[in-house]
Amino acid sequence: MMNAVPNQDPPGLPARVNDVEIGLAAIEAECRNHADDPDPALAARRTLVVHELLRQRAVALDLLAPGAELDDSALDALLERELRVPEPTREDCERYYMQHAKRFVRNELVYASHILFAITDRVPLALLRQKAEETLRDLQQAPDTFEALVRQYSNCPSAGVGGSLGQLTRGDTVPEFEAALFDCADIGVLPRLVRTRFGFHLVRVDQRVPGDPVPYGEVCADIARFLSERVRHKAIQQYVSILACEATLENAALEAATSPLVQ
Repeated sequence: MMNAVPNQDPPGLPARVNDVEIGLAAIEAECRNHADDPDPALAARRTLVVHELLRQRAVALDLLAPGAELDDSALDALLERELRVPEPTREDCERYYMQHAKRFVRNELVYASHILFAITDRVPLALLRQKAEETLRDLQQAPDTFEALVRQYSNCPSAGVGGSLGQLTRGDTVPEFEAALFDCADIGVLPRLVRTRFGFHLVRVDQRVPGDPVPYGEVCADIARFLSERVRHKAIQQYVSILACEATLENAALEAATSPLVQ
């Protein structure tokens, strides 16, 4: 049975998947592949645990020699054998298009500014969030102080131009920031913090320029690929969750039901 683990990296402890130990040196080396993650050590530990779960399953099915590393061909063979992922239908694609019409617009523009409370090693995350929330409350009471607060707090180079990010289109920013800008119609200071891998953002939408709808025929193939990949990703998460529940894990920092298992 899978051991209960805290939702944080167990410092100074190797991980174990059944009878295989994942040493601290391997975890430290893997951290370099997760530099943009809020907790690189935790992400590295989870990634290596998942990799070992999949490797052991491939060995059990005689798709990989004992002691061999799990390469892309062995992983593909394992998933091909174990997963059944349905392809999206035309109705699925049309429904997605109708339900997410705002995403299928060309020439839509947003002019925005922000104040960035950047994540650093010097300030605990909880304190950083608290300060950002306090500043947002102050800003909502006095919106005309935005530029002054930018100069006082923002850790972004845009602080030199009053926090202005200029003209933005979909795809110009990280997904969380894009969703905050484009998935609403608000003008002015947005009512909630926007969290990205860079930190906490206080965002002001200065202007919106509506775009033109993109016909379904131009995006149906892209929608089908997106839905197929989303279903496949979910299926892999569930598959690894089953493997995790059937394994003996120690210091894995892995929650089988919810963890983003495959990087």
